[in-house]
Amino acid sequence: MSTILQDLMTILSSQWHDWARLDALIEGFIYYYPLFMAYIWMFGAIIFYFRHEWRKQGNAEHLPELSAYPPVSILIPCYNEGENVRETVEILLRQKYPSFEIIAINDGSKDDTLAILQELAEQHNQLRVVNLHTNQGKAMGLRTAALLANNEILICIDGDALLAPEAVAWMVRHFLDNPSLGAVTGNPRIRNRSTLLGRIQVGEFSAIVGMIKRAQRSYGQVFTVSGVIAAFRKSALYDVGFWSNDMVTEDIDISWKLQLAGWTIFFEPNALCWVLMPETLEGLWKQRVRWAQGGTEVLLRYFRHLFRWSSRGMWLLYGECLISIVWAFLILLHLLYAPVELFTESTNESLHDLSPSWTSMLLSLTCLIQFGVSLFIDSHYESSTGGVARYYYWMVWYPLVYWLINVGTTIVGSIRAIKKKRGQRAVWVTVDRGLREK
Repeated sequence: MSTILQDLMTILSSQWHDWARLDALIEGFIYYYPLFMAYIWMFGAIIFYFRHEWRKQGNAEHLPELSAYPPVSILIPCYNEGENVRETVEILLRQKYPSFEIIAINDGSKDDTLAILQELAEQHNQLRVVNLHTNQGKAMGLRTAALLANNEILICIDGDALLAPEAVAWMVRHFLDNPSLGAVTGNPRIRNRSTLLGRIQVGEFSAIVGMIKRAQRSYGQVFTVSGVIAAFRKSALYDVGFWSNDMVTEDIDISWKLQLAGWTIFFEPNALCWVLMPETLEGLWKQRVRWAQGGTEVLLRYFRHLFRWSSRGMWLLYGECLISIVWAFLILLHLLYAPVELFTESTNESLHDLSPSWTSMLLSLTCLIQFGVSLFIDSHYESSTGGVARYYYWMVWYPLVYWLINVGTTIVGSIRAIKKKRGQRAVWVTVDRGLREK
């Protein structure tokens, strides 16, 4: 009996050492993956800056000179936007562009959105209102408006967004220069900055969203246009069948559909659009879960399309997105393993927890460098608001607040995407718009 017990203990000890070594490898990946990607994003963003921003364009408030000014259609899908849509439309009417129409889609709103839109339509001939009696979802609203639009270039914004007066001209210029261009994504900026979450998001949209879009454009492909501000070529949308009604994030889906079909997407940092973002943990959690679910849905749906040689440009982007999801699940696995390790006699004393060490200090320093680079690049786009440099010191909270949230939302969103039935309609859900400064 003693021999059997000794053999059993030997096997368990051997397996435990294997698990300990595996955990050390997992922890090393947990640290070094974001460190590696941070420098990849910074390098790509710097390339974009020197190619497309430095010395080649002036202040965002200046208008570019265009060879032609084709008429455009501005689409505004709305669901329960009674508090915001009047301001959105009134700001749109100030566009410094000679010819445009506005199509607002009321998608079964339960508040006074429709009444406000109809009132505005009576006052302004440029505005047309489309009313869908039931909630059909943002994708259906955009599809309906696109089919009714009179023009080839479509500018899509959210019902709470404030589009800078020069934004349309900055986006249109790319369609004139590149016939294979399917979409242009704009540069969303945070309007509400009265809480810690709001201030952190100012830095996040510069250091994370803006930097990644610049880098992805430098490397060839863009993961997604910004749902709140993007321009499309109508013929390109027709080519890919417009937006999908069953994808929870229509912006990510249409970006992949266009690029897999051979169309390109460009990022225009001068196309500013001021948006409201969640400023409560609950609202932020719901938003990021939806984003994570939408990203995973796209990876699942378009996996088979990647086997075509024509889709090779998307391989690196797909791989990076997949690795980021695996990274989140490995963090969960490591955290589950850590309490067990405390009660063992494992001799593995290398990277064994998430406590401060030289690796975490290096990661924190890299994070601050990344924010510094991105805020420098983005600083002149917010000169009218005093710049974004004053939000730099708030970013010390970003790893603590947002990394933990993003790990959780990635896991939850990915599981929801896997469990979701294909063909299930994605409809509007009222979201947290945060607190607006008066």
